[in-house]
Amino acid sequence: MKQRRDGMETRQRLLDAACRVFAEKGYKAARVADICRRARANVAAVNYHFGNKAALYVEAWKYAFSLGKPTAADIPAHLDPEERLRAFVRRFLRHVVEPDASHLFMRLYFMELIHPTGLVNEIWQQLIEPHRRVLLRILADLLGKDPSDPQVLFCELSVVGQCRAACMLRHRDLEYLLDAPVTDDLVDRLTDHITRFSLAGIHATMTNGKS
Repeated sequence: MKQRRDGMETRQRLLDAACRVFAEKGYKAARVADICRRARANVAAVNYHFGNKAALYVEAWKYAFSLGKPTAADIPAHLDPEERLRAFVRRFLRHVVEPDASHLFMRLYFMELIHPTGLVNEIWQQLIEPHRRVLLRILADLLGKDPSDPQVLFCELSVVGQCRAACMLRHRDLEYLLDAPVTDDLVDRLTDHITRFSLAGIHATMTNGKS
């Protein structure tokens, strides 16, 4: 039993270390030796527990995602579209104030966007696509169109772009730009701003009849 428990603890340390090293360096630059050193594990432990570096990367993605708090899938469907949009934005921006949990996944996410590996295409569909469908449904309801309509897709790009920009900034940069410390209150205010800004853009899109 002790040997099994020790093995599980080693596997957990490897996952923790892998998430941080991959988030800091990206998949290509990350070295198995660095991960094992941070995890206080033998280099052979990666092959034993995961098979290889690529499989460890995939498991690190799944693990980092599991650390997050409520997701877009938890947004109550009975809310008005405007309320659902605000809830979506707030869930996205939680990464700003949770650097040790959900922010870890966001850093992995951005690394994959910048340096695509092709290793997480399948779990991208499993983890990310459901959240995208939630936003598309919200925007479709606001616009009175099908989720696949080009206007909906353009609006999706605008909303996600604003959220990503805030999540990509370091705390000191965000504090400099907004002239305020990063707190839950600031994120609530930023959520309100992005929501109002997006709704105004959506209204303009509806008025003009095009994106």
